[in-house]
Amino acid sequence: MRVLVELRTRPGSPHVDPQAPLERLPEALPEHGVGALLALERLAGPALGQVSRLDHPGFFAHMDPPTPWMTWVAAAWAAAVNQNLLHPDTAPAARQLEQLVINWMAPAFGMGGGHMLPGSTLANLTGLWAGRELTGARRVVASAAAHVSIRKATRILGLELVEVPVDHRQRLDADLLPDRMSDAILVLVAGTVATGAIDPLGAGQDAAWRHVDAAWAGPLRLSRHAALLSGIESADSVAVSAHKWLYQPKESALVLFREPGAAHKALSFGGSYLAAPNIGLLGSQGNSALPLAVTLLAWGRGGVAGRIEADMALAERLADIVSGSTQLELWQRPVTGVVNWRPRAAEPAAVRAHLRDAWISLADIDGVSWFRSVSVNPLADPQRVADAVLRALAQHHREHR
Repeated sequence: MRVLVELRTRPGSPHVDPQAPLERLPEALPEHGVGALLALERLAGPALGQVSRLDHPGFFAHMDPPTPWMTWVAAAWAAAVNQNLLHPDTAPAARQLEQLVINWMAPAFGMGGGHMLPGSTLANLTGLWAGRELTGARRVVASAAAHVSIRKATRILGLELVEVPVDHRQRLDADLLPDRMSDAILVLVAGTVATGAIDPLGAGQDAAWRHVDAAWAGPLRLSRHAALLSGIESADSVAVSAHKWLYQPKESALVLFREPGAAHKALSFGGSYLAAPNIGLLGSQGNSALPLAVTLLAWGRGGVAGRIEADMALAERLADIVSGSTQLELWQRPVTGVVNWRPRAAEPAAVRAHLRDAWISLADIDGVSWFRSVSVNPLADPQRVADAVLRALAQHHREHR
């Protein structure tokens, strides 16, 4: 009940100082506990009040959505029964539920199946791991704008990373792909972190394995914008982050395979205490499918699509406002709900330091700093955010006369 009161009746702030100290908590582990109720009371402030509110109308910043209330209930259910999907006898329904969610989602990407992971970093790693095991690939080819998780994965898997330059829209330049890729895993990005750009997803058909990092833009496949990801169905594996544009709590992602039987077999490990093979990176794991299942069941594909399409419209609205201002500059029209913009006469970071009642993130594009506004908060007010930036810009100019 306290959660509902805090989050539904108090607007909070779109940004909280990350250096602000925690209040009323001991610096060292206490010798004697204070009891459950008092412990919860003391932690309610940091957990519910001392937070950057993702549902604030001024929050137009990161790829982190406010979560629907029914996912809070589902997450509490999962914690209460503490099922371990490693063992069929401790989590029979939870294992079936994860498979059901995968079956609901995979067809939108032309994939045959897969499994869930705590985030797209692990989903990308798993996709590349399967590719290495099944093809013997020794290289990963990816654009210079690929997510840092790709560099992590190549390091962990002992693979060489070949970075391909991007074009003027931050997409992998397919004309610069290596001539021979029969020993390579090609990574294509559907929604880069900085700009939301989509690589040509049909590129590199001669690669040994083709993986699409669709952590951000993947859910567009459920919407009327599905054609933006045309070609994703020809991939061998796809990573999708549910805790971005599927509005899920952390930590929730999917790795999907065109041939899940072969991929899962390559990633399968047994053990004398296991009643079923342990597939993939995780050992013990909880029922992370439950919040996603309740969301998909409550909203249906149409409900998910409607929310994503509304977010896309908010991004277009912000782009229109920026384009109509003589003091602001738009990088390019947004493709997947990511708007890059900046003041014409000041550095974005210096202006952002004066922001009040709004928040935006920053991104480097070709060595130039830009604002980065990601449209994943359905309550965001583009005009409010733009006005806050203009006020901050005026304050910056006053201080530097």
